[in-house]
Amino acid sequence: LDRLDRAVLSALIRSFGGGPVGVSTLAVAVGEEPATVEEVCEPFLVRAGMIARTPRGRVATAAAWEQLGLTPPPDLAVGGIEVRVNEPQLGLFD
Repeated sequence: LDRLDRAVLSALIRSFGGGPVGVSTLAVAVGEEPATVEEVCEPFLVRAGMIARTPRGRVATAAAWEQLGLTPPPDLAVGGIEVRVNEPQLGLFD
């Protein structure tokens, strides 16, 4: 991982609790342009299994938490697919 990769993972986990967070917000947190994060950093982190792109934003996987020497939260599903057990589900008209 290079400096930007580590900065993105650190911001995603330490500042936003692992996500979900939008790419623009994440870019501001690391002091980069959204296009830089999306086109330079994100493809590698997705391929490496450290972040997942969801409709609600970017989410850190267990591999990302472990890369930073942190313990993933207990509601993080195995296999890199995040399921937030305690997060309320919104209906169509909520």
